[in-house]
Amino acid sequence: MATATILLIEDDAETRRLLARVLQEAPEQYQVLTQASGRHGLDELERHPVDCVLVDYRLIDVDGLTCLRQIRASHPTLPVIMVTGAGSEEIAVEAMKLGATDYVVKHGHYLRLVPGIVREALGRRALGGVSSFGDTPGTELPASVRARFRARGIIGESPALAQAIGLAERAASSRVTVLLEGDTGTGKEMFARAIHAEGPRADRPFVAQNCAALPESLLESELFGHARGAFTGADRARAGLLVDTDGGTLFLDEIGEMSLPMQAKLLRVLQDGVVRPLGSSETRQVDVRIIAATNRDLPAATKKGLFRADLHYRLRAFPIRLPPLRERPEDVRELAIHFLRHWGDEEGTSPGAFAPETLRLLEAYAWPGNVRELEHEVHRLVLCAEPGRSITPDLLPSEILAGRGDDDGEAPLKDIVRRVEAAAIQDRLRRHGYHRTRTARSLGVTREWLWAKMRRLGLFIRNPQEDDPPDDSEPDPKAEPKDDDDES
Repeated sequence: MATATILLIEDDAETRRLLARVLQEAPEQYQVLTQASGRHGLDELERHPVDCVLVDYRLIDVDGLTCLRQIRASHPTLPVIMVTGAGSEEIAVEAMKLGATDYVVKHGHYLRLVPGIVREALGRRALGGVSSFGDTPGTELPASVRARFRARGIIGESPALAQAIGLAERAASSRVTVLLEGDTGTGKEMFARAIHAEGPRADRPFVAQNCAALPESLLESELFGHARGAFTGADRARAGLLVDTDGGTLFLDEIGEMSLPMQAKLLRVLQDGVVRPLGSSETRQVDVRIIAATNRDLPAATKKGLFRADLHYRLRAFPIRLPPLRERPEDVRELAIHFLRHWGDEEGTSPGAFAPETLRLLEAYAWPGNVRELEHEVHRLVLCAEPGRSITPDLLPSEILAGRGDDDGEAPLKDIVRRVEAAAIQDRLRRHGYHRTRTARSLGVTREWLWAKMRRLGLFIRNPQEDDPPDDSEPDPKAEPKDDDDES
C-alpha cells in the first residue's frame, strides 16, 4: 500500500517539528508536508494531492475553522483533523459540526495519540465514512444513515430524532467524548451502542456501567481495578473495566451520580489516558472512548459544587440531546407497531393490529416514561390481547384513555400503585415462565389472590403453564383483592 501523505498546518515551529516526526516515525511512515500559515497551507493543498490534513486552530493569519470551511468546500471527502490547545474543546466541537473528521487537544501525552487518530481518519475515508450531516437546521438526514440506526433499534421519522441521529453519526466517526442528555427512557444506552457500532472501534469491546448502581468504593474498583490485598476480600488483582475496554468504548450511565473523588479520577483518564488501580502505585496507559449519559441538569449541579466543572467541560466535548417522546409524537405509531411485532414474537403469540382509535389514544398520551414506557405498555397489551383480535381501547389503562400523561409528577397515588403492581407482576411472571403457582409463591401471595389481582389489572396470560387444577381455574370473585380506594 502506498504511503499516505499528510498536510500539517501549524505555525509553532517546535510543535510542527514534533508532530511531523511522530507521523514520520509511525509504523505507517507517513509522508508529511508542513506549512506555517493557513494561506500557505491552502495553497499547498491545491499544488499537491494529500490524504489527510491536520490544521491548528490558532494560526498567524486565518484561524483553523476558516481553513476547514475552505477545505470542505473544495475537498468534501478529505479527512481534516483540528488541533486545539487545552481548554479550547468548544472550538473542537464547532469544528466537528463544520465537518472536521476528528480533533486533537494539545494536552498531556497528546503526541502519542496523533498517529492512531490519523490512521482511523484514513480508514474511515477508505470505507466512505465521511458524512455531511451536522446540526444545521434543515439539513436532510441521508436515508442510508437513518436505515443503519433503525437497524439498531432507533426508530422514528421525526425531525427531532433525525437531529439526534445525525449528530450521533457524526460522533461515531470520531473518537470524541460524547455526553448523551435526556429524560429517563429516551434510549441513551441504545444511542451509545449505536455510536460505538457505527465507529472505527466497532470490533472492540463495548461495556456499560451505571454509576448509580454501586457505592463509591465498589465503583472505583469496578472501573479502575484493584491490586491484591487492596481491601478486605481482595485476594487477587483485578484489571477493571477501563483496562478491559482498552481500544473500545465505555458507557457511563447516570454520570451525574458519581462522587467528586471519583470524578477527579475519571478526569485524569480523559486528560492523560492513565489508570491507577486501587491500592497500587503503578499506572497503565489505556485508549478508551468515553460515552457518558445523564438525565440531571449538570450545569446546575456544577454551580452547586456537586459536579466538577472541568469534568463537565470534558464530557461535553460533543453533547447530544435525545428528545423526549412528547416532542416526537409522530413517532409513536411506528414505535408501537414495532414493539407489537417484537413482543408478539418474544411471547410466542400473534396479536392483531392496533385498532385506529387505540393508536390515536397512544399518540395523544404524553408518555412521561418516554420510549421505555411505550414499550412496556405494548408488551402488556400483547399479554392481554386475544390472539388475532384487534387491540381495542378497552385494553388501555385509564391514564391513556384520558389522553393525559402525568409528566408533571402529579399522578394520583392509586394510578402509581396500579402501574407498579402491573409491572412487578409482569416481570415475575416472565421469570417463572408464566407458571402461576410458582409466581404467586415468589410474591408471597396465594394463587387465587394473584389470579384475581391480574384480572383487576387487565393482565391475561396467553398459553399459561397448566399448573392449576381444573376445579379452581376460575377464582372466586369474593377472593378478588380490594384496593384502598374501594373502601368507600
